[in-house]
Amino acid sequence: MEERYEPIKDLGSGNFGVARLAKDKKTGELVAVKYIQRGKKIDENVQREIINHRSLRHPNIIRFKEVFLTPTHLAIVLEYAAGGELFGRICTAGRFSEDEARFFFQQLISGVSYCHSMQICHRDLKLENTLLDGNPAPRLKICDFGFSKSALLHSQPKSTVGTPAYIAPEVLSRKEYDGKIADVWSCGVTLYVMLVGAYPFEDPEDPRDFRKTIGRIMSVQYSIPDYVRLSSECRHLLTCIFVANPAKRITIPEIKQHTWFLKNLPREIIEADRRINEESGKEEPPSQSVEEIMCIVKEARKPYPGLKLDSEDAEVKEGLNVTEDSKKPLSSLT
Repeated sequence: MEERYEPIKDLGSGNFGVARLAKDKKTGELVAVKYIQRGKKIDENVQREIINHRSLRHPNIIRFKEVFLTPTHLAIVLEYAAGGELFGRICTAGRFSEDEARFFFQQLISGVSYCHSMQICHRDLKLENTLLDGNPAPRLKICDFGFSKSALLHSQPKSTVGTPAYIAPEVLSRKEYDGKIADVWSCGVTLYVMLVGAYPFEDPEDPRDFRKTIGRIMSVQYSIPDYVRLSSECRHLLTCIFVANPAKRITIPEIKQHTWFLKNLPREIIEADRRINEESGKEEPPSQSVEEIMCIVKEARKPYPGLKLDSEDAEVKEGLNVTEDSKKPLSSLT
C-alpha cells in the first residue's frame, strides 16, 4: 500500500506526528498522508477520528480515503486541501469583510449540519481545523475528527475537550452536554474571529490569561470593537449563538433559516443539502470496513520491535525537512 503513494513534500507536524503531501500513483491525485508513530500514540482519539471520519461524504468535509501500516507508522490518507488553513488566510487579511465571513460561515454550517445529521458532533471546531481548497473562491473543508463523538456509539459527552478560546460554557462546567449545541458555540467563535480578527472571550489586556478567558466565557463577556462595522442581522445572529444556557442557544437548523445566513447563499450549498436529503441511506460504502480499520489500528498499537519510541519521528521529520519553525502556534491571533 505504501508503494502506491509517491511522497512530494512535508506539510508540517503536530502532536499527532507528521503530515506529508503525496501523489496517488494509481489515480494521479494529490493526497495528504498523516503519519502517526506506532505504539502508545495510537490512542482512543486516533481510533475515534478514523471511525467517525470514514463515513462522512460532504463537499465541506475533508474526504477520508484509507489507512495503512508502515513498519513504523500508522498512515491516514486524506483529501488534500491546497489552500491551507482558514487561520492563515485571516492572519494574512487581518479580518474579513462581512460578505467574505458569511461566505465561509455558510460552508462551515453546511458541513457541521451534515455531521450532525450523521449523528457526529465535532467538539473541536476552530480555524485551524478548517482548510481551504485551491479554487479562486475557496471551498471550506472541515478536518480533524480526533475529538468527535458519535451519538450512535457514545452517550452524551462529559469531557472538557476542544481549544480554550472556542469552548462553550456548558463544556467547561464538566456536566453532560449536547455536543451539537456546543458545536454551535464554536461556530460562533469562528464567525467572530473572521469578522473582528481576534477571539471574542480573551481579555484584550491579557489575552494569554487562560483563567480570564474561562471567566469571560462563563459570563458571556464579549464586545464588538467600534472599528468593526456589522449589520444588525449579523449582530443578532452572534447574540443568538453566544447564549450561556445551551437550551436557549440557537440551533444549526435555526441558523440555516436566519436572515443573515440566507443572504447570498451559494447554490452549491442548497444543492448539497438537497442531495444529502435525497441520498440519505444510499451513500457509497467507505473503501475500508470498520472491522478492517479496527484490525489495522489494533496492529498499529504494537510498537515496531527494537525501535526506540519517538526516534523514528525524528527520522521522518529529517527526511521531510520539517523544522520547529514550521509548527505554528495555535494560540491567539496576533
